[in-house]
Amino acid sequence: MKPAARIMTLGVALAAALLTLNLSADARADQSGDGQRAARALTDSSDVAAVVTRHHAALASGDSAAALALLTDDAVILESGGIETRAEYRSHHLQADVAFARAVKTERSPIRVVVRGDVAWASSTSVAQGEFRGRAINSVGAELMVLVRDSGGWKISAIHWSSRNRRG
Repeated sequence: MKPAARIMTLGVALAAALLTLNLSADARADQSGDGQRAARALTDSSDVAAVVTRHHAALASGDSAAALALLTDDAVILESGGIETRAEYRSHHLQADVAFARAVKTERSPIRVVVRGDVAWASSTSVAQGEFRGRAINSVGAELMVLVRDSGGWKISAIHWSSRNRRG
């Protein structure tokens, strides 16, 4: 083989080796990026579920200030066939929700969380049994909370609660 051909063959082989090494490094970076994205998604999901859990805990402990602190300023609450702003909720249904949460035992299903960038939604169901204001309670409920992330973390931007009497 002529020296020029040998150099060209060696050059092609070297280029192929470098290309393979580079592709291999890119694949590792992509896998690492996928791992980081998966870890971030798991952390985000846990953080969202924690905010929802803290909201319920604040209601059950009677801490309306803590419950409100988890809501965005423009939050809306859909409940009992109506829509309330955060301010309306504070002055209307919040105290009844606190009283209900303190009086009635509620068992919640695991929270299902979906995160899309800086927006997430959390859904769950519940069974409530007990007595509230002299009335027997035996109901099932569904909850959907929409959360947004800002520099301070996740906050609840919308809540939709629905419930009905349990059958049987």
